[in-house]
Amino acid sequence: MPHPATAIQGTGGAIAPHLRRLLEFVEPDQNDICLDVARGHGPMPAALGPQVRHLTAVDAMPAPADPAPGTSRRMATVEFGTGPVRITDGDSPPPATRAAATTREDLRPRTIDPDRPTIKADATALPYSDNAFSLVTARFSLYTLGDPDGVLRELLRVCSPDGRVVVADLVRGNLAGPERDRIERLRDPDHPGTPSIARLTEMITSAGGSIRRLDVFTVERPIEPWLASARDEAAADRIREALLDEVDGGPKTGAKPRVIGGELWFTQTWAHVAAEPIR
Repeated sequence: MPHPATAIQGTGGAIAPHLRRLLEFVEPDQNDICLDVARGHGPMPAALGPQVRHLTAVDAMPAPADPAPGTSRRMATVEFGTGPVRITDGDSPPPATRAAATTREDLRPRTIDPDRPTIKADATALPYSDNAFSLVTARFSLYTLGDPDGVLRELLRVCSPDGRVVVADLVRGNLAGPERDRIERLRDPDHPGTPSIARLTEMITSAGGSIRRLDVFTVERPIEPWLASARDEAAADRIREALLDEVDGGPKTGAKPRVIGGELWFTQTWAHVAAEPIR
């Protein structure tokens, strides 16, 4: 059965149940030195930081054009402190949260400073040495950075041989057709396509990882918050029309829509994959 994407109360604030599920899958340890790579300001640093020894958060951006000869894309190393969990808007990050810079020598818990901007980095050229982290996480960012294979190689590079890389992302079933991507591209014309479960695991192994654990589940969500980021209202209307048509027996969209309490809902398939680097 799909799991409704609603928030539940936990220590320090409301945490969406699927973020809690991801945290349980990650199995953070108080001795972990963790790196979180995200596109924008995701909820993982605030939720994961208090459970590990130290957390570094990278606000990643798509890979830039090739650098000039003799220069490097890799930036200077930057560390981030973390504060208490406070995720108040379902599965969204706190609206004013930013990460405060710190050094590796200062591993004490600290409050996030909302006035300090995060440091952006190219996720295919992270500013960290090989084997620098015991835990590396990437949540819903792999396919938004332009080169998922390059990102995976980099996540595995900075992970220690006895550590683990945890990737959380949208997937489709191995037997599912392409209909679902048509809806995604109506909402976002730049959507790269949703990989099958087999394709995601194949990419990780091809990048040099050994799959250790896999968690795949279906999430049911109301459509309107998701449509808030549609390219325009006309595109949002076309998606609503297609989903309602399917509810009435029309062509399949792959989104498995239904009406709950007068509100239109749809489904997504999420996957958590834990891998270890092969050295």
